[in-house]
Amino acid sequence: MLAAWGALALLTLVHLVAQLTGASTLADTSQWFLMPVLAGCLWLATRSAAGTVRRRSRLVRLTLLALGFSWLGDTAPDLADGDAAFLVMVGFFLCAQVTYTLAFWPYRAGSVLRRPTALAPYVLALVALVVACAPGAGALLVPVVVYGLCLVAMAVTATGVDRLAAVGGAVFLVSDALIALDAFAPRYDLPEHGFWVMLTYVGGQLLLVLGVLRRERRTVLTRAEDGVAWAST
Repeated sequence: MLAAWGALALLTLVHLVAQLTGASTLADTSQWFLMPVLAGCLWLATRSAAGTVRRRSRLVRLTLLALGFSWLGDTAPDLADGDAAFLVMVGFFLCAQVTYTLAFWPYRAGSVLRRPTALAPYVLALVALVVACAPGAGALLVPVVVYGLCLVAMAVTATGVDRLAAVGGAVFLVSDALIALDAFAPRYDLPEHGFWVMLTYVGGQLLLVLGVLRRERRTVLTRAEDGVAWAST
């Protein structure tokens, strides 16, 4: 477990330094492995205490699937060229957002969906993003709106899982918003754009996974306590 998390930390550091120094080949190559290593950390962390593999929960399985779609999105720009690569990448990340939303949906009762005041910033973020991207989106405006809705749905439902997941969903939203602004907003010009996209992307995904793990631990503890209470009756 420690080796897996250490490998993720080292790989992330290498990738971010490559982004800052303009080492594009190293940045592209290291990006291929970020999500598989993170998925490996989640896989190892959800083994049974004895080290044997138990059936993982629906939440964990769907999170692993979302990481898989994210990995496909990461590799898409290297498998195609130009607009085709961008659209394929967006398609895979759309699948990732939908999968995350499905994973988090059973926990919606504890999310900001039940608190309009807390939900408002997510709605405002979506509106602001669409307004900023509309001038350059052209015929892709509708897909931009659809993707924005799915992205915000992921971030909103993540708030019902755990506080770390809530922060992760919001940070992931920022990462994808930066990509959209770079693609469609005429006046967008963020220095070291690639670095900030990847910092928020990896950070968001990591926090989502950590939030899922904390939710899993609480679920296991609750079941154990319920079992003790039942046995004592």
